[in-house]
Amino acid sequence: MRLNKYISENTSYSRRKADHLISIGSVTINNKPATLGQEVNDQDQVFIDDKIVRPIHSKTAILILNKPVGYVCSRNGQGSKTVYDILPLEFRNYNYIGRLDKDSSGLILLTNSGQLVNELSHPSNQKLKTYNVMLDKPLNQNVINTLNRGVKLADGTSKIQVTPLYSNGKNIEVTMIEGRNRQIRRTFESLGFKVVKLHRIKFADYILGNLKPGAYILK
Repeated sequence: MRLNKYISENTSYSRRKADHLISIGSVTINNKPATLGQEVNDQDQVFIDDKIVRPIHSKTAILILNKPVGYVCSRNGQGSKTVYDILPLEFRNYNYIGRLDKDSSGLILLTNSGQLVNELSHPSNQKLKTYNVMLDKPLNQNVINTLNRGVKLADGTSKIQVTPLYSNGKNIEVTMIEGRNRQIRRTFESLGFKVVKLHRIKFADYILGNLKPGAYILK
């Protein structure tokens, strides 16, 4: 197996990132500097910056978690509770896909497959995400049209699609492909609205369904 594929399948790095790490000398095989295109097998000892890359022999698994408000998507919460505090120890080595901020809730995916992390999270694959959002005041059709056309933010245009859920105008469904830091909140703030509640219900083909806060299922 080529080294970049081996790293991709057993870490959260893409093949391109693996090639970069190899090219800058961060990767060794059996205590020797690795080279681009090198072949490797499970008997070889591969290190990235002195941390061993162990082959994942277990079947690819994906976990769907309903993240409660107040938890962060991180291994080190720096004083805050993390999604890993919810899970049994056997899942602590899973990598999360699709970060939600501390004040948001809903669907988080975690997996033991680095390849699946890359497949679902890389922007080029354009995986759709769906959220239920509650605002502090109702939208009108002009604002909805503005949102659907795209809103300019400091880090680029925010492209989201908005559909009212109820006649009150405060409860809406948001769909998007991007996932920049606090993008939905910042988009509405730029137009004078505050997001009171943000809850993700779908990520690609994965649906939250009736999972209670803090509950999870393993696929």
